[in-house]
Amino acid sequence: MNEPIGWRLTNQKKYLTGVSLTRRQWYSPRPDWDHDHCEFCWARFGLGKEPGSLTEGYCTEDGYYWVCVPCFNDFYTRFQ
Repeated sequence: MNEPIGWRLTNQKKYLTGVSLTRRQWYSPRPDWDHDHCEFCWARFGLGKEPGSLTEGYCTEDGYYWVCVPCFNDFYTRFQ
């Protein structure tokens, strides 16, 4: 990726440093929940019904925070 990474860094350090992420299919935690966003670039995760939505990525154990594969690859060293 040739773009600068700085614009994607906000306050993720507070809640993602040292947190274990697991690669998995996106899932809805509740019937009324239809999508999530990457914590870095705001790419949309969903069931694939929306054009361009991601159906797989990395998430925290509780499924609350999601990170797309490109952002995971860019930041996994920085966030341990």
